[in-house]
Amino acid sequence: MDDGWSALAAQWSELWAASAAPAHEALIAASGIRTGSRVLDVGCGSGEFLRTLADRGAVAAGIDPAPGMVALARNVAPLADIRVGEAERLPWPDGSFDVVTAVNALQFADDTLDALAEFARVLAPGGYIAIANWAEGARNDLDAIEAAVAAADDALGDEALDDEADVSAGDLRSAGGLEALMREAGLELVAAGLVAVPWSAADDDTLVRAVLLGEDPSVLRELAPVVIAAAAPYRIAGGYRLNNSYRYVVARGPS
Repeated sequence: MDDGWSALAAQWSELWAASAAPAHEALIAASGIRTGSRVLDVGCGSGEFLRTLADRGAVAAGIDPAPGMVALARNVAPLADIRVGEAERLPWPDGSFDVVTAVNALQFADDTLDALAEFARVLAPGGYIAIANWAEGARNDLDAIEAAVAAADDALGDEALDDEADVSAGDLRSAGGLEALMREAGLELVAAGLVAVPWSAADDDTLVRAVLLGEDPSVLRELAPVVIAAAAPYRIAGGYRLNNSYRYVVARGPS
């Protein structure tokens, strides 16, 4: 199980979980989720999407490999069926769901095609698979800050930064990448788009903790000036605002 993400669960929920809400809304609209829809969120994290689904009247379920995330999610969405497990091995019978979602999660699968095949297995005939993840770096202010941090770390000759959460989505971030993956998986593309997911930090401390999530206190102290300097273009009254984007696709499963 993923002890690394478990250790970061509370911080991640505090600092980042709410930022994906616009992507959640885009997936709900594009996949037609409504009252009574049976929805599985894979890589559910701390459960904010599950709570939104339940509030809309959907029958929500979630799965995440990090027990710490699952514990938070069960508090956030107490009516949802939330389990610890992997995307490639979903512990539900065939045809259990009308929609399977994965938000900023599919790239963490050991094999994305195997994961999509498992998503399709648990879909009811004609159901939908809805995926969202970060868009390419040019569409994300956060990437400019992370690039400055990486350059500073290289200049220091350190191995300071923790790479555990730095899993590249590769082609999935680029225009057309998610659509190509759906076609490769034999799924029928229904919708695709780009959605703004702005993120705000109230002060320097929040900004630094979010950008350097999971780093040791010594690393936070060392690289905080770099983060703050790189974020200067995004300073607003009362803090910072980073304009970021997610790409999303919705595909129809086997009928």
